[in-house]
Amino acid sequence: MTRIIFMGTPDYAASILEALIAANDVEVVSVYTQPDKPVGRKAILTPPIVKVVAEKANIPVLQPNRLRDEAVVAGVLATPCDMIIVAAYGQILPKEILEYVPCVNLHASILPHYRGASPIQQSLLNNDPQSGVSAMWMDEGLDTGAIIKIEKLPIGDDEMVESLYERLTQCAVHLTLDVIRHWDRHSAVKQNDADATHCKKILKSDGLIDFSNAREIYNRYRAYTPWPGLYLESGLKIKSMKLEEEISSAEAGTIIAIDKESIVVQCTMGSLRIFRVQAPSKQETSVIDYLNGKRIGCGNLLV
Repeated sequence: MTRIIFMGTPDYAASILEALIAANDVEVVSVYTQPDKPVGRKAILTPPIVKVVAEKANIPVLQPNRLRDEAVVAGVLATPCDMIIVAAYGQILPKEILEYVPCVNLHASILPHYRGASPIQQSLLNNDPQSGVSAMWMDEGLDTGAIIKIEKLPIGDDEMVESLYERLTQCAVHLTLDVIRHWDRHSAVKQNDADATHCKKILKSDGLIDFSNAREIYNRYRAYTPWPGLYLESGLKIKSMKLEEEISSAEAGTIIAIDKESIVVQCTMGSLRIFRVQAPSKQETSVIDYLNGKRIGCGNLLV
């Protein structure tokens, strides 16, 4: 029986935790996750999904603001275990914990590419043909540890972030159990830091578009739907679209075609077909209804 301390926060981590709980050769002795946070307009204090899963299984849950605090570190070191599994936890593990037992991180990219906070979105932003999950022995750097194993999978031409997230989650679940059961540090391969790339935390402002490059905007739509979503300077949100073509060049933002369900908007390079939009403080609607309400048509700018 392998005794595990688990550290993670979002759905990705919760699915891995569920698999560990269900495994008959693994015992999850404690779970660390981020503190409860206010959610929605009413700011209702809401626990991370990992906490919900752990408490349902009667596993002790700890939610320190800072994992590096002396008392928190002492608590980890006082918990007998064989391994620490980390998946999208959101905090850096201090050296004392890294030296306590082997620590394994499941990172949703093909390392050393896309170290950092948003690897799944970054693979879509760059229109990559494939993504994957890397299992690594953790060190003091950010996603810099020696690689145990990488599972790769193809990315569909029109795949959205939610679909890719779900498939990578299932990949991570399988990989986690494989690493616990079959791998050790002697098989790990050092990352080549010269090949490393990084990705940042996504901000609301990343959703602002200006109809420049159609391919780039479509990739952002795939990566940023549902959050932060795409929106124009006017606040109009683009809720549903597809790439029309990538070659044409004309005045950006001009409506160049209209049919019963959609419009085509010209970009500086290429064009986009838009189906649904949402005006500020309004309900989401078809783009045709929006145009009718605004009394604009072909040759006008979409604003």
